[in-house]
Amino acid sequence: MADGRHCTQILLNDWWRPVARAAMRELGEHPPARRAPSVKFTVDVIVPVYGNWNLTRVCLDSLVRQTIPHRVIVVDDASPDDTLTRLAADYPAVEVIALEVNSGFAAACNHGLRASTADIVVLVNNDVEAQPTLLERLIEPFADPAVGSASPLVLRPDGRIDALGITADVTMAGFLRLHGAPDNAVDGPTQRLAGPYGAVAAYRSTALAEVGLLDEGIVMYGEELDLALRLSAAGWRPAAAPAARAVHLGGATSGRGSTTQRLRAGYGRGYLLRAYRVLRRRHAVRAIVTEFIVCLGDLALSHDLASARGRLAGWRAGARATPRTAAVPDVDASIGLLASLRLRVRARS
Repeated sequence: MADGRHCTQILLNDWWRPVARAAMRELGEHPPARRAPSVKFTVDVIVPVYGNWNLTRVCLDSLVRQTIPHRVIVVDDASPDDTLTRLAADYPAVEVIALEVNSGFAAACNHGLRASTADIVVLVNNDVEAQPTLLERLIEPFADPAVGSASPLVLRPDGRIDALGITADVTMAGFLRLHGAPDNAVDGPTQRLAGPYGAVAAYRSTALAEVGLLDEGIVMYGEELDLALRLSAAGWRPAAAPAARAVHLGGATSGRGSTTQRLRAGYGRGYLLRAYRVLRRRHAVRAIVTEFIVCLGDLALSHDLASARGRLAGWRAGARATPRTAAVPDVDASIGLLASLRLRVRARS
């Protein structure tokens, strides 16, 4: 969800759009004709927004070009600009939920999820440009009734992979799968899939009804990981849909690597450490060592304590969270300590 307070204006310039379109190999000048999907589900798309109309417009235009019928619900999280006016004027077919008070990313998403009546609900950040067949390909894995979530291939504007879903290690730390790799890397080995990356995430509505929605105690970063772990613990399988593609500008809300972004990411990590009672279980020592190294490295690179302060605040807030189970089938036990550190370094690129 793009935040006008933290996204520098240069990101909104037109330089990235031609590059993004080049990365989406099937995106043409004319939208393809809509057709009935091979797998028949009703689909709702939830787009949480906080200002940054230039990004929202590109996102909504790409959703107009989708090849299957769907409903778009925009949740305006008390935007400080004229987003609501522009939505009414330019996108009258879009359903709008206008929040009077800024409630945060998870809460905004949940408002949209509660309004959804579809079989499949897809969360889409407003700094995402969708390939026309994104939704059509993304719903295909749900033909398997055991699948609770689906992950598309999300690309960066330079054509490299942003993520093909997320993975998690035994300390419940989450990482982007294939982050920074060329797009042909989807055919090679990678970490076990835990669930969708938050930029574009598809869920079966009945699965969400069983496990609950996003945890609004997480300010930002980590809420999709928590939902993925809860779905896995309940027996729902995640699925990858690499033929479903979108381009993510990335980091538009807090600025990639900014103090705010690192503070919020640290908060989410501290919250989940406590919610999953990681420090009371067999991997406690590894988790402590890892977090110490990460915070020390962040201090050396960024010359501030944002990462550590975020973890401490998240740890305190996590005391109010409902305790989670550690029995999560889709955790990747093959990710060792050194591998997890390498994944964290890669995430900063």
